[in-house]
Amino acid sequence: MASSKSLMEFFRPVKRVKLSQTLAPNSPISSLSATSNSTPSDRRDELAKPIASSALNAEERSKIELRKSAARAKRNQRTCLDRVCKWKDEGMGSVKMEELLVEETWVEALGGEFQKPYVKSLFMFVEREMRGSVPIYPPQHLIFNALNSTPFDRVKAVIIGQDPYHGPGQAMGLSFSVPEGIKVPSSLVNIFKELKADVGFSIPSHGNLERWAVQGILLLNTVLTVRNHQANSHAKKGWETFTDTVIRTISQNKSGVVFLLWGNCAQEKSKLIDETKHHILRSAHPSGLSANRGFFGCRHFSKTNEILERLGIRPIDWQL
Repeated sequence: MASSKSLMEFFRPVKRVKLSQTLAPNSPISSLSATSNSTPSDRRDELAKPIASSALNAEERSKIELRKSAARAKRNQRTCLDRVCKWKDEGMGSVKMEELLVEETWVEALGGEFQKPYVKSLFMFVEREMRGSVPIYPPQHLIFNALNSTPFDRVKAVIIGQDPYHGPGQAMGLSFSVPEGIKVPSSLVNIFKELKADVGFSIPSHGNLERWAVQGILLLNTVLTVRNHQANSHAKKGWETFTDTVIRTISQNKSGVVFLLWGNCAQEKSKLIDETKHHILRSAHPSGLSANRGFFGCRHFSKTNEILERLGIRPIDWQL
């Protein structure tokens, strides 16, 4: 019995070792230890890893992903602003347009589009306009804000606008969106009204839609620049061809994307979209002139989420 007891005493300290006293599951050292000289204790630590990661519920994971996406969008925006400032500091005027699309997933998805003659001609036109006496909107570093804020691989839905708002301080490179502190335009007021009726949306005091963009909603205008107080002044200069390519690229290379087409101009883009792979929601435009002719009551926001959930994709939190 003495011998048996001494063996029990010998093993007792090992039994008291707790997993909480071992290395953190996600530490680099723990990862390295899993690759070589594995022991039963190491394997128990490995088994503990899924348990630790599962402690994050879906809501917490979603918040983490949202913060990451927002940080990525801000980083891209800062990169563009730094490039614009550098060119101005060096007395070179406006930065080259192709240097303002910095989101790598879009650079890859669009391939050699920037090398095509129509794009080179378009960019020369915009750069010339930027050097002129009439202000051009949005600010130069925000021209590709829609693409820089919503990576290609994260696009869940697309809301198509026309050209940017043409008043001072309004345009921010996202369709229908205005910066905080700027009066909410009538079309966006009506969008908020429909959201409230559709999903119980609490109407905010601002019209900044960046939170939608970082969740995977591409807020794409068909024309990306405009002259001060001159609506459609940059139409038919090449932007429409470029944004058509963006829409066609999404259609061809992704599936299950929801396209919200409001008004005749947006609905013309349906010919670029493969409806066997994607979902199109059509209605009147939310402007004050047409919202009562089919936009109010369209329920596009709840319908978008119903489609996404059916596809196993996390729905949009529309609240701003």
